[in-house]
Amino acid sequence: MAKESRIEKYKRLIWKQENIRNICTSAHIHHGKTAMTDNLLAAAGLMAAKYAGDLEKGMMTWQHEDEQTRLLTVDAANVSMVHTYKGEEYLINMIDTPGHVDFSGNVTRAMRAVDGTIVLVCAVEGIMPQTETVIRQAMRERVKPVLFINKFDRLIKELKLTPEKMQERIVKIIRDFNRLIEKYAEEEYKEKWRVSIQEGSVAFGSAVDNWALSLPFMQKRGITFKDIEKIYEMKEEERKEWCWNNAPLYEVILDMVIKHIPSPIEAQKYRIPKIWPGDLESELGKDLLSCNPKGKVAFIITRVIIDPRTGKEISVGRLFSGTLRAGMEVYLNQAKTKQKIHQVMIYDGIKTEPLDEIPAGNVLAIAGVTGNASETITLEPETPFEEMRHIFEPVVTQAIEAKKPSDLPKLIQVLKQVSKEDPSIKVEINEETGQHLISGMGELHLEIITNRIRTEKNVDVKTSPPIVVYRETVSRPSGVFEGRSPNKHNIFYMQVEPLEDSVYEAIKAKEIPEGKIKKKDEKLFKTLVSLGVPHEEAHQYKEIYRDCVFCDKTRGIIAIGEVIEMVMQAFEQVVDQGVLAREPCMKLKVSLIDCKLHEDAIHRGPAQVIPAVRDALKAAINDAKPLLYEPLQVLLFETPPEFIGEITKLIQSKRGQLLGTEQEEYQVQIKAQMPVSEMIGLSNALRSATEGRATFYIVDQLFAPVPRELQDKIIKQIRERKGLSD
Repeated sequence: MAKESRIEKYKRLIWKQENIRNICTSAHIHHGKTAMTDNLLAAAGLMAAKYAGDLEKGMMTWQHEDEQTRLLTVDAANVSMVHTYKGEEYLINMIDTPGHVDFSGNVTRAMRAVDGTIVLVCAVEGIMPQTETVIRQAMRERVKPVLFINKFDRLIKELKLTPEKMQERIVKIIRDFNRLIEKYAEEEYKEKWRVSIQEGSVAFGSAVDNWALSLPFMQKRGITFKDIEKIYEMKEEERKEWCWNNAPLYEVILDMVIKHIPSPIEAQKYRIPKIWPGDLESELGKDLLSCNPKGKVAFIITRVIIDPRTGKEISVGRLFSGTLRAGMEVYLNQAKTKQKIHQVMIYDGIKTEPLDEIPAGNVLAIAGVTGNASETITLEPETPFEEMRHIFEPVVTQAIEAKKPSDLPKLIQVLKQVSKEDPSIKVEINEETGQHLISGMGELHLEIITNRIRTEKNVDVKTSPPIVVYRETVSRPSGVFEGRSPNKHNIFYMQVEPLEDSVYEAIKAKEIPEGKIKKKDEKLFKTLVSLGVPHEEAHQYKEIYRDCVFCDKTRGIIAIGEVIEMVMQAFEQVVDQGVLAREPCMKLKVSLIDCKLHEDAIHRGPAQVIPAVRDALKAAINDAKPLLYEPLQVLLFETPPEFIGEITKLIQSKRGQLLGTEQEEYQVQIKAQMPVSEMIGLSNALRSATEGRATFYIVDQLFAPVPRELQDKIIKQIRERKGLSD
């Protein structure tokens, strides 16, 4: 009988939903995700074992030159492999994600496609800021974590710990990890998803040396901590052989995944109510909950890749219901358009392999469809999935323009591609001036994007120094202001006030979804009332846009339904560009109090309604004492004790605020809050002040009022930069 090929195995296993595991790796930067992925691929026969985890040769999932030169993952990479557990074959669809905070939008999108995550933690460094961020991201998407304590070799070779001290270290990391699950998980999962060394949802080992152990595995094989110590006394070849025969990384990690991460059938029962806002009793709702391959199609795009050779788009994502086939015509719910699928593809290692059809429960790729990340693909118009929102917002902006005027059309096309491939980059295209704005998570993010535009997309560009994006808001309720349409036949009465903290925090935490509000959204009304919004006002909410709220408080206006969309369009325009410096607004509650409309629809079109509402709203904001808010980041500095004074001085010199210090055996952690405008060039300043021995990480992001003495000066600078009148 001919041996079954890998592709034939995939064709068989994609239909066996109970034997599918959709997972991602997630961790702080340099905690070993990609080295582990390499070793799993090697064990599955998808790459040469001798190159697995070899930094000099570069990791298999690093597809861009900048990843090889900087030795860090920038783009998430999909891989698939088959693993045998207790005599049964399982299909593992895995996404390897970046660890650097600037690229953690990739993690947010990967979490939508998976049901579980392997969180890696360095045995020496322990829980770090980005570890906390990835756990927050996982809990927000109801993705179940397991823990791999990596770089165990460092405890033996660098710290020379005794077996007892190693065990203490493991216990401390598990305790800290479970605290984070308790902090961020919903009530039902706080206990259920705690990891446990006894149950085997914790493994430890060294991805670079290709070994891992868990307590059940040690008991099964009769291995102790003393045996681990001994392997580092062996010669390299001898050690490799011992690890492969006694503690192979792939077996321990993938056994843990199969045992502790749910199949799509189990996971979708509790994940769908969280990520899909539609009616669970509807036909599609039931298909989604049961992961029905014969049901209605529901696929979400989590990543768009532009093929460098053909320029064609490949959409990667998760199929939650139905079966996708090549040649099928599908409906894109955001774009409101029908398109045809040319190919459906499964991953074989890092390569895609076309198949005739792929059923629900799989992570896959499709070609022929051009949609954005977050797009919901169905056969007919349906309720789309919740939009994927990143924990951090882009706060650093650069102006970018083509050096040669002839390259301008190409640059516009490339910028559109860039914002598709990386939705955490926000692009503003100004075709009149040729100067465009790109906003990213930080300096490194923008540096890598502009470098790729030059080297991979072949457009010679020049960029401005980084610019910080501020926010505008109001400090008190305004009076009611009127705006008249240019033809004087329509009058709108608007009021603005600061949005309640409870509602604002709920929007930020995604407890309240952004977008236009349906009439009978009982779930939203209950949430608003529980947050202290009066019952009548909760029913007046019409739209939530960019952390601002629009309410319709009019009564008895017969034609209001015909103009309300235009009123909301004007509201969005003012929120996008505030009155002080045309920066985006935040935390506003805007109310349409009353309006007088011309009886003939021809006299109340967009050209009449939008300017009138805009004028009334701007007048109301000016009356409500507008304020400028600046982005701040909470940073964690790690330094040897002798540099505490230098770092404290550096923080103070950059308008920073010291939040606390914590001393460990070998280093000090200093927590501080700093305006993003002062952080440009911080890496170099820190390197100089500490002889390159200190580092910093971003822990959190918030907005706070610009100090009163600086507000006028900053507004003037922004207006000058934008060419606005003073």
